[in-house]
This record gives sequence, structure tokens and C-alpha cells, in this order.
Amino acid sequence: MLVIFDWDGTILNSLAKISRCMQLAAADAGLPELSEKDVRGIIGLGLPEAVMTLYPETGESTQELLRQRYSHHFIVEDHKPCEFYPGVEDTLHTLKSDGHHIAVATGKSRQGLNRVLSGLGWDDFFHASRCADETSSKPNPQMLSELLKETGYPVTDALMVGDTEFDLAMAASLDMRRVGVSYGAHSQERLNNHAPEAIIDSLDELLGFVR
Repeated sequence: MLVIFDWDGTILNSLAKISRCMQLAAADAGLPELSEKDVRGIIGLGLPEAVMTLYPETGESTQELLRQRYSHHFIVEDHKPCEFYPGVEDTLHTLKSDGHHIAVATGKSRQGLNRVLSGLGWDDFFHASRCADETSSKPNPQMLSELLKETGYPVTDALMVGDTEFDLAMAASLDMRRVGVSYGAHSQERLNNHAPEAIIDSLDELLGFVR
């Protein structure tokens, strides 16, 4: 089976860092203050789509400034790595040892994902990955279609795991199996709108679905 994971809010406990960096970027750009709830609502989207959603009335030059300042603050903050959520490392290693393929579908940029994987010593840990700046942003299912094509798995033998409605919506578009996690950015109510098989409280509960 191919098990595809979102990154921020599913694998890595980075939501507070994302929120703080977006708030700092908005202040740098002279834009209205953002609440943590505001930022959590757009986590999972590509950065351009996230900025456009947060500040739809601003011009392209201001949005570009916000994107640049967010990237700056995130790189500065990333000197201190975020922690994995409980059960993540053991679950990923168990999936691999059981012969499954694992992949990442993320709203991060390729540079951002590579940087964090390199910092973890996980450059070659996942079998495949797709980032928002090299394909269409979630909830468009293009990144999932590309992962299926690259790995050779049919959609019937794949599972998407994520913490946002964007993750589950893109899987639903392909009629791909999908599981939500309760500890991430979006509420269970939002996740349930896209008919997941389950919403789990810890990633190690996923092993029951795969096995």
C-alpha cells in the first residue's frame, strides 16, 4: 500500500511556528493583525494561496512582500527543529518495515521540505513527495495523481492521512481512502465534511487501517 502523509500538523508539530511567522510577516507588511485561528484555517494551502485567502483585498506587491517576509521568518525560526507528534516516528518506521511505501503531499515549498528533511537526516526516507510549488495547491488532487503515477500504485491501494479539510478533499476527489487526525489545524467538524474513514487521535492508530 501507498500511504501518503501531509506534513505540517500531521507529521510535525509546527502549527505554532507557522502561525507566529505569518503574524510576524503581516506586521512587517503593515497588514491587519492575524489570530492563530485565522492562520490555522489556511494551513495546508500553498503559500500564495494561503496569503491570498488571508488578505484577498491586497495587491500583488503586498502579497509578494508578505510571502517573502513569511519565508524569512520561518527560516530564522527553523534553526530550532519542531518535534514529531507522538507515535509518528515509530509508525513511519513500522510501515516501511512492513513493506509499505510512504510519501508526502504538502503545502510546503520544495526548498522548505528538503531543508527540514535534511535537518532530520531523512533525505531519502520517503519513497516520493510533492510540494505545492511544483504542482497545484491543495485541495486540487493533482499532487496525489502525480504520486500515484510516480510510485505505480492504483488509487484503490492508496491512503491519504492529513489534519486539514484540504487533505481530505483532494483525496475525496479521487475516491482515495482517507483518514483525518484530530490533533492538527482543522476541527473534526471540518474534517468530517469530507467523509474520512476515521479521525484518529494518534498516528499509531493508523496501523490498524493499513494492516
